[in-house]
Amino acid sequence: MVPDRIILHIDMDAFFAAVEVRDNPALRGKPVIVGADPKGGRGRGVVSTCSYEARRFGVHSAQPISEAFRRCPHGIFLPVRMDAYEGASAEVFAVLDEFSPVIEPISIDEAFLDITGSVHLFGGKRPLAERLQRRIEEATRLTASVGVAPCKMVAKIASDLRKPRGLVIVEPGEVEAFLRPLPIRRLWGIGEKSEEELLRLGVNTIGDLAALDRATLTRLFGKNGEDMADLAHGRDDRPVEPAGEAKSIGNENTFERDTRDARLIASTLMELCESVAHRLRQAGLRARTVTTKVRIEDFTTFTRAQTLPEPVDGAVAIYRVATQNLGRVALAGHQVRLIGVSVSGFGEGRARQLSLFDAPASSEAKEKQRLLGEAIDRIKGRFGHDALRQGTSLDRPDDADS
Repeated sequence: MVPDRIILHIDMDAFFAAVEVRDNPALRGKPVIVGADPKGGRGRGVVSTCSYEARRFGVHSAQPISEAFRRCPHGIFLPVRMDAYEGASAEVFAVLDEFSPVIEPISIDEAFLDITGSVHLFGGKRPLAERLQRRIEEATRLTASVGVAPCKMVAKIASDLRKPRGLVIVEPGEVEAFLRPLPIRRLWGIGEKSEEELLRLGVNTIGDLAALDRATLTRLFGKNGEDMADLAHGRDDRPVEPAGEAKSIGNENTFERDTRDARLIASTLMELCESVAHRLRQAGLRARTVTTKVRIEDFTTFTRAQTLPEPVDGAVAIYRVATQNLGRVALAGHQVRLIGVSVSGFGEGRARQLSLFDAPASSEAKEKQRLLGEAIDRIKGRFGHDALRQGTSLDRPDDADS
């Protein structure tokens, strides 16, 4: 007989903000908001994460930073320190490896674990979940919320209900009763438009949705209606899928003010290319495809990509292609709101380097490029990402904000 699946979902509590508080205990108990610079309520960009103290004022993730400042002007606004969060995330995932070999990372701060085969080693679901929470706190001085259920969707919902340090276990026979009173927006696949339509039909809870005829949902929402019917009854057969290799690496920047300044755009693009190149080398990867993303003042977004004959991992090589991509976007008369660069099509690390010139690079030149990249990475690793920059990324107008 095949045992019932046991899925655990772990979600770190206010992760970015919690790392900031851990690293600076003076912030404890204060409204910490991580994201863009609010600039006195005139800032651009969004909130990445905020502490629970900030949430009491109506601040939340993905909120415009100007709105966060309006709601909580006395908040402590901090820039994103991705290196610190990635380091903490690695510590968390090292702990997860102690509890199951089947782990599906969802983001830097959450994951699914299939604990069907390991739960008996810890004496049951609750002892395993409680021990996992303790181990994370011991290893990282951070807290996590956990949900355990027979399927991924229910485990995810369960982990969200009692934050922070929450632990909710849903047994197989309790799934429909657990889901029934919850608002429909908790269900996977219910977007804003679907929610509005369902509310107009008088469907307010997952239980209301489960009571609807499957044919009605299919008529109203097509294939999505069939999925809604299954999920409303807690039927979700998706397995926990361990992550493969990353498909792309990228960074983007939203300007403080929409701009036509070619120097500012170019220097920002180079800075993004430096960051992407550094991440490539840290991962031991090289990429063949470079994609440039541009968003103009009316939020129209363009992407242009180019695939190279050989993979690269250097900032200058990536920047050259990213600039060519940018030249294929008709920007005349428009202001740029956002610019980004990403790379994909990964090849072998430390392979042949694409020459910056028409002729192939000599073996000596390629070795110098390799050594230079490694030296840059060592310096940035010790002194921070801004310790070294290419000249173009420093070439900014005097009044421009980085």
